[in-house]
Amino acid sequence: MVNRLRNFARLIASSCAGALLLASCNGGSDTGTTGRGFEVKLLVGSALQHFCEEAAVQFNQTNPKLASGDAFHMTCEAAGSGDIIERTVNLAEQLQQGTLTADAPEFPTMLSVDGEIYQNQLIYRMDQLYPGQNYIPAITDAPLLANSPMVFMVPTDLAPGLRRVDDLFAKLVTAQTHKDLDASSPDQPVYYVHTAPTRSNSGLQTLVAQFASVSGKRPEELTVADVQQQQAAVQKIQSKITRYGKSTSSLAESMVENGPFWASIGSVYESSVIEANSDLPPGGTRYEAVYPKSTFTSNMRGIVPNAPWVNDQEKEAADLILAYLTSPPAQQIATSLGLRPGTPGVALGPKFSANFGVDPKASYDSYRPPAPEVAEAMLTAWSQVAKKSSLVVVVVDTSGSMEGNKLPSVQNTLKTYVDSLGPKDQVALIDFDSNIRQPVLVDGTPEGKSLGLQFIASLQADGGTRLYDSALAARNWLSSNLKANAINAVLILTDGEDSESGISLDQLGQELSRSGFSSDQRIAFFTVGYGEEGEFDPQALEQIAQLNGGYYRKGDPATIAQLMADLQVEF
Repeated sequence: MVNRLRNFARLIASSCAGALLLASCNGGSDTGTTGRGFEVKLLVGSALQHFCEEAAVQFNQTNPKLASGDAFHMTCEAAGSGDIIERTVNLAEQLQQGTLTADAPEFPTMLSVDGEIYQNQLIYRMDQLYPGQNYIPAITDAPLLANSPMVFMVPTDLAPGLRRVDDLFAKLVTAQTHKDLDASSPDQPVYYVHTAPTRSNSGLQTLVAQFASVSGKRPEELTVADVQQQQAAVQKIQSKITRYGKSTSSLAESMVENGPFWASIGSVYESSVIEANSDLPPGGTRYEAVYPKSTFTSNMRGIVPNAPWVNDQEKEAADLILAYLTSPPAQQIATSLGLRPGTPGVALGPKFSANFGVDPKASYDSYRPPAPEVAEAMLTAWSQVAKKSSLVVVVVDTSGSMEGNKLPSVQNTLKTYVDSLGPKDQVALIDFDSNIRQPVLVDGTPEGKSLGLQFIASLQADGGTRLYDSALAARNWLSSNLKANAINAVLILTDGEDSESGISLDQLGQELSRSGFSSDQRIAFFTVGYGEEGEFDPQALEQIAQLNGGYYRKGDPATIAQLMADLQVEF
């Protein structure tokens, strides 16, 4: 089930299981790594990241100790909920195979995923690996830390019309414009975003809610047969996607940065709407939460595995941490960040108001998770049928400065990227130095992947850096070969400043503006500066990406694999 996506996640998870690579592979942070006594690590989904970090600081200031007097401290690491599942199962498999011991530092003591569907998936997969051992406690045995309902994040001017829609997902099957959704709304195209369900809890909850909507059943009533029957309808919803995202918070940030013609509707947490309105730029679009009649509450629970890798000392420490995280002082940290408290009786706080785009008394029917095998079937249907297809031009710098360990590292990463292409994905590979070579078109078939590997093996470091010319060449090729009803994008990997282009950065910017998200082409640009700061121009790369609704990231041999895995999720 979803073998292609799972295998890719395992490649990344296995590299992240090594202690030396742990810091470079976490999804958001690894805080509080110094402290008194032994470490108790809490691996959390992205929605709980800031809560965990702030609570850890407060908790560690109390100088916690066990009954024996042994000191310990709490640390946090954030990752996508899907990544947490893959990483935990990968480590458990290594333990079973004898390649990892139960006291290995790679095992986190505590876990939290951003919703109960992924918690169910973790229980299901661990039970398959260790039948009858019940290493992961039942959902009701894991204390509730916080929650945040899934909502539609929309610009204020579109919110009234969407609130009049009885079932938005059902309407998105056929609607092309906001006027199709509500007659009083503007005749503006629907541009929709949500995170990738294979990596992010909000994306998985969104996918389940879409299947529930088009089938007319509650998630817990759905069968594998229902998924197969309704995948075509879900595909029509997915056709409105602008881009998928790695995390809910970063996706909501992109909505704010790029505006309603990049995305007019986003499936996010309520807390993301609060955050979006907490630091609006001057003249920025204000957003509101539209609450579906039925939605997921996104219960975030504290999970302490009943497993060999959690010893008695760690279990005692974890219980003390959970007691603190559910106490009123810690719960007030959660509410200050826009999360609803897991402990009854804690006040919501001032951010839960119309001023921040949310309804403190929102009422909705709270969904329950589907059966684990049904969720697996949905992920398979998404990756093979429903997911919006993509065509990405990957532009690779092979100038002389890529000599040494840089080029082999990029080649290994590109191999993983090509190996992980799905049945609906296409990649055009272009390498450049003083010359810009013709693209090699690769797809997810065995023949396509073989062609991609031949390209990767042929790369050699030599010559200068025609960065701006190659970016324009990639855009021009993609403009002439746009894939209909697909995500079209350019991804540039470079380790140097432009040296030999015939155009300037300003001229490139003028050209790219003609194919950005204000045009019919909607070509996104992503840039990766590879190597040490000073070897390339991060400001130029950031400018190129921001012109066309993408983003810039810095990579190096230790981080490039995870960086590319995160980027591939966007498409």
